Amino acid sequence: MILVGILFLLATTAHVLSEGNGGNHQSQCVEKEKAALLSFKRVVDPGNILSSWTNNSTNQNCCTWSGVTCDSQTNHVITVDFSGVLDDNRDDHYYIIGHEIGSSLVELQYLEYLDLSRQNFSRIPKFIGSFKELTYLSLAGNPIGGTIPPELGNLTKLQFLDLSSYSEDDQMIADNLEWFSHLTSLRTFKLMNANFTKVGLQSFKVPPSLSSLDVWSCLLPKVDTSSLSFTNSSNTLESLSLRNNLIHPNAITWLLNSSINLADLTLENNIIDGSFPDSFGKKNSLSRVFLSDNEVETGVPKSLGNLTNLKELYLSRNNLSGTLRDVLENLAGSTKNSLEILSLEFNQLGGPILDDDKTFPSLQELYLSNNRLEGPFPDRLSRFPNLRTLFLDNNQLMGPLPDLSSMSRLIHFRASKNKFTGTSVQSIGELYYLETLDLSSNSLTWAISEMNLRFFPKLNSLDLSFNSDVTMKVNSNWVPSFQLVSIKLSSCKLGPQFPSWLQTQSNLFYLDISNSDISGPVPSWFSNITSKLSYLNMSSNLLNNTLPYFPLIDVNEVDLSFNQFHGSVPPSLFNASSLFLSNNKFSDFRSFLCEAKDSLIRVLDLSNNQLSGSLPDSCWENFQFLVVLNFGNNTLSGEIPISISSTWRNIQTLQLRHNDFSGNLPSSLKNCTELRVLDLGQNNLEGTIPEWIGERLTSLLFLSLRSNKFSGSIPFNLCHLTQIQILDLSLNNLSGAIPLCVNNFTSMVQKVYLKATISITVGRLTRPRVAIRGGRYTPDGVSTYMYENIASIMWKGVEYEYDKILGLLRVIDLSSNKLTGEIPVEVTHLVQLVQLNLSRNDLSGAIPKKIGNLTKLDSLDLSHNDLSGEIPQSLAEVSSLNYLDLSNNGLSGRIPTGTQLQSFNASTYAENLGLCGLPLTSSCPGDETSRDPPPSARDDENGETWFDVTWFYIGIGVGFAVGFCGVCGNLFINTNWRLAYFRLMHSAGDWLYVVISIRRNALRRKLAWN
Repeated sequence: MILVGILFLLATTAHVLSEGNGGNHQSQCVEKEKAALLSFKRVVDPGNILSSWTNNSTNQNCCTWSGVTCDSQTNHVITVDFSGVLDDNRDDHYYIIGHEIGSSLVELQYLEYLDLSRQNFSRIPKFIGSFKELTYLSLAGNPIGGTIPPELGNLTKLQFLDLSSYSEDDQMIADNLEWFSHLTSLRTFKLMNANFTKVGLQSFKVPPSLSSLDVWSCLLPKVDTSSLSFTNSSNTLESLSLRNNLIHPNAITWLLNSSINLADLTLENNIIDGSFPDSFGKKNSLSRVFLSDNEVETGVPKSLGNLTNLKELYLSRNNLSGTLRDVLENLAGSTKNSLEILSLEFNQLGGPILDDDKTFPSLQELYLSNNRLEGPFPDRLSRFPNLRTLFLDNNQLMGPLPDLSSMSRLIHFRASKNKFTGTSVQSIGELYYLETLDLSSNSLTWAISEMNLRFFPKLNSLDLSFNSDVTMKVNSNWVPSFQLVSIKLSSCKLGPQFPSWLQTQSNLFYLDISNSDISGPVPSWFSNITSKLSYLNMSSNLLNNTLPYFPLIDVNEVDLSFNQFHGSVPPSLFNASSLFLSNNKFSDFRSFLCEAKDSLIRVLDLSNNQLSGSLPDSCWENFQFLVVLNFGNNTLSGEIPISISSTWRNIQTLQLRHNDFSGNLPSSLKNCTELRVLDLGQNNLEGTIPEWIGERLTSLLFLSLRSNKFSGSIPFNLCHLTQIQILDLSLNNLSGAIPLCVNNFTSMVQKVYLKATISITVGRLTRPRVAIRGGRYTPDGVSTYMYENIASIMWKGVEYEYDKILGLLRVIDLSSNKLTGEIPVEVTHLVQLVQLNLSRNDLSGAIPKKIGNLTKLDSLDLSHNDLSGEIPQSLAEVSSLNYLDLSNNGLSGRIPTGTQLQSFNASTYAENLGLCGLPLTSSCPGDETSRDPPPSARDDENGETWFDVTWFYIGIGVGFAVGFCGVCGNLFINTNWRLAYFRLMHSAGDWLYVVISIRRNALRRKLAWN
């Protein structure tokens, strides 16, 4: 008996251990189900991403395959889960290649959990309804289209269903919704990108067990909500989300009645406008209300303040007007004791932050950014002892920051882009829990020491950039008590030595110390803190020497421009998605180009350096993802290699201007069909302008071939550039006539704003998201930002660089060529032109009579041609004209009268022997010929002097003496006047100092960004 007991105990222990180690190690999968899985893999996975799904001798048990789980008792497959199968770092993370869900899965009749999310499946198969045991089904993140099969209604045990499609080209279509009511066990349903316009919502019945319904970006039919009811709905529905569905305000009352237990209601990004729906105040079960991204104009109703359970209220990005006081007054009922989060960002609320004694004891997060709040920072905010997050960015608040120590639990504090002043960081008090401090773009004059920063031991994000005068002086051996993830100290004074305390910050993700008066070499220890960086900006300093090795792994942007670095560009920088190295003294870049294997660089800017020699013939294949390449303003020479663009399919900006390139344009450029900016000006390129520019590069906005040696005629195919905004072919040897088809330049004919900025995708973020310059983040974590093109344009005879307003310019410059013939009448159709320069050619004939149609012209230069005839009267109607040159032609007749034309200097019309009239001295036939002297000091009727110079000067002296004594005498005698006067002068001096300081720093910031 003892032996039997021992054996029983051992068997029981073994069973328990096997259960503890998981059923997969014990189960042996059913052969039929293994065959079904292998068949499924063959259909959907030719890339062998599911590498563990094999039938070899070492891995025959499908229960051990990645994403597969079997029942420990029956050995049947009960789980197929792709959500964790793929490696986040692989480029194929998003898709298993395969457009249809293989029918072999039907064999898995005991399947309980099926997750095929984030793949490339395009249809929901009808056989999906055969999995009668299924409790969890997710097809989220697939580009699903086609009809939603009603067979889904067979899944009566289903508790979770996610059909969130992310297709840009297709939508799911619902023919009916009857199947939905059959899902009697369903608790959570998510649906995105579906079309319900064929469905009558009268048949919509919510399953009685449903607790969460999320319908996002769907097309709903227009119905009269009064005809709808929730008769068969369940009172278990607690969360209802209808984002981006164009929900009409009239439907809100109906939605609020969907369940007596409704706690969470999300109606973000709809067309809810006008007044805030008063019906919200009658739904006491509400705990969270999301109404952001709508068009609500009036404040919240008082009835909303009676909701005793309301904890979170989101009203950002609406058109709320009035004062913040009105909003808080209406929430000061029962709601004030329960409210924890209040978001009112991006509205038009004005007035002070708080001007009464209303308190919200439970409030933890308050978002007031991007409104019109004004006045000082209120001491009353200290009455929010539980406040953890306070955002006040981009308002009109002013004055000193008070002591915030009473808000001892504050974690995130942002008040950038206001007018706050102050002289010490210590003034805001000790905030032990503070993690985020953003006071950028204010008027602070802080002098920061290590003693000041000891009050923030948990700080991980610091932004003090763009203030009046923030100076940071700490000991070289200082070790901060905090570990920062994000440092933004642009335009602060950190130098002249490189800040050594940075070497203690091992978790840096974002570092901006641009324009911070740092000089000298980058220390060798700096490479120890760059491995985790996603953004690095040290531009606009005086950093010099060669760059040390940077172990950059997953960095989005590196900006080292406007320094004094020299030598070679380190190959380690090729891991940056955007690399800005302009305005330095780099001389060697070839090793960087050729060692950058499989580079992900999108933007490479090496302009304004000391690069010389020829471009390499090879290595360009390493930059297949390149969007922007700028080698302008160097001394590069030789021919532009054919290989430079043979593998580029995404290139949008190519700038090689102001070098010494020679030869013809490489024909491989015609493959760069996405080009928007092509600037090859100021080189020695020759030959004819190729016709493929107009045939293949039809997306061009900016084309500059200025100051080269191109010859031949202007090809008519250039007229296919319908989006062209700036066309500069000046200073070449072009001949022939101006093409008559120039009126095909649509963007010069119609009022169309084409952005000169380029959207740059800089890769998947795998760490905390910190917004990069001008950046935004798409929902899937891919980061994008806008790259601003900089174009060099001759404007009124002077070369300028334009960036921010580049999209507004419309320019044609064909000057300094050998063009002949007349100015085509079609030019007068280009009514959006801002500058037209046809000077220094051999053009003849008359100026088109309808030249006055170009009402937006700021600059017109037709000088040094053989034009004849009269100046058209219509030119006098161009009131915007600021620069005009018609000199050195054969024009004749009277200069048309008009305030604009007479205001120009006579040199505007010089060397036109037949011209007459003002501002020229030569009169026209029929004009008055008398040249009487102008009225003088002796022009009265009697010839006597009415003006005596001697008495004039005597009057000046007497007037000055009387005025001086009258003012200064009173100030000397009257003490009150004197004190008031000097107080006024003192205040004016302070005001002038602040204004000059702000303008100075604004100019420094502008120079830094440029």
